[in-house]
Amino acid sequence: MNPLKLLFTRHAQSIGNLQKRMQGNGEFDLSPEGKLQAEKLAQRLLTESWHPTCIYSSPLKRTAQTSEILRSCFTAEPLPAAVSDLMGDEIDLPKSLASDSSQILIHYADELREFQNGVFEGLTWGEAMEHYPDLCKDLENSPDWIQIPGAESLQDARDRSRRFIQLLLDRHHNGEQILIVSHSWILQHLIAELLGCDRSWRLHPRNTALFEFWIDRSRWERTDQNRFNTDLWQIRRFNDYHHLLQQP
Repeated sequence: MNPLKLLFTRHAQSIGNLQKRMQGNGEFDLSPEGKLQAEKLAQRLLTESWHPTCIYSSPLKRTAQTSEILRSCFTAEPLPAAVSDLMGDEIDLPKSLASDSSQILIHYADELREFQNGVFEGLTWGEAMEHYPDLCKDLENSPDWIQIPGAESLQDARDRSRRFIQLLLDRHHNGEQILIVSHSWILQHLIAELLGCDRSWRLHPRNTALFEFWIDRSRWERTDQNRFNTDLWQIRRFNDYHHLLQQP
């Protein structure tokens, strides 16, 4: 079997991550460390001969910048000089799909955006407690979901996750390698949808951590006992960030 390979990753470290902000759909650049993390991820994938057919990315700045670094590393010659030059320059956000057919295309999908967290967007928890003390107290004291004003619902998240997974399955076939660059919160729902779970599970994805799944796309719709054939659907790695632990 030459499976369809789906590789999900969280964006590299952003300025918002450093400041411990609830970024949501807010726009934050990668930190200097984040740019190095994206480079380390690219070098690892190149070493493993993992070469994406195409890349899907959230359009938010921190994911788009991560995707651009990855694509530049995959397509640049020679790699070391190109990566070095890229890491020292400001990264311009893409306006559309890549126009050069010889390059790996990046498809920007709104379904991959981070949680739309309403009035909390861009705030630290301390700032949120100053502005919305009663709401924050309720959130701290209740295990149940409480809707934040202006935020999307959990059902909204699962619905857009389902749309994106179905898009992947409709567009792609065995033999392709697809890289998906997204965010920690929505990754939990995307992975739950891919696995067919009726619940979403807390995962704590690390920056640039890898979640890789191999599936036999030609048998995906089968309803016989092949659904339980683990040769056909494989979890190859899960929250794998070993490239960040390597010494330079």
